[in-house]
Amino acid sequence: MTSHQPVTIVMIEDDEGHARLIERNIRRAGIFNDIRHFLDGTSALDYLFNHSEGPVLNGPALILLDLNLPDMSGTDILAKIKSHAGLKRTPVVVLTTTDDKVEIQRCYDLGCNVYITKPVNYEAFAVAIRQLGLFLSVIQIPAPEEG
Repeated sequence: MTSHQPVTIVMIEDDEGHARLIERNIRRAGIFNDIRHFLDGTSALDYLFNHSEGPVLNGPALILLDLNLPDMSGTDILAKIKSHAGLKRTPVVVLTTTDDKVEIQRCYDLGCNVYITKPVNYEAFAVAIRQLGLFLSVIQIPAPEEG
C-alpha cells in the first residue's frame, strides 16, 4: 500500500529564534508541509508516540532535532525514536551547535540520517536551512511500519 500522505515536519528546538529561522528558510525553499514545533523532548515524544496526528498513529514524518534541550538530551530522544518499530525508519536530521566528533559519531550510531552543525553566523545558518529545504523537497520518506 503506497500512501502519498504529506510528510509532517516535527521540529524539536527550544530556541524560538532558531525555530523561526528554520521555518522561514524551509518555506523559502518551497517546502509547505505542516511543521509541528516542540520546545522540549517530553512534549515532542508524547506527540510522536501518542498523539492521533503523530507519526506512530498517523504516518510519515521527518524530525528536525536539536540536541541541547531543557528537559532531556537529543541523543536520548534519537535513541527512543530509532528503537521503536513504528518510527525506526523516520528520518531524523540533527540540527545543533555541537560539532564534537564523538557526539556526531554517536548520533550516526544511534541512527540519525543527517547531522548539521548550526553555523553561528545568521546568514550562513539561513543558507544551510535553505539547502536543507531543497534536500527535503527531493528525499523519499517511507510510511511508518505497522506495529
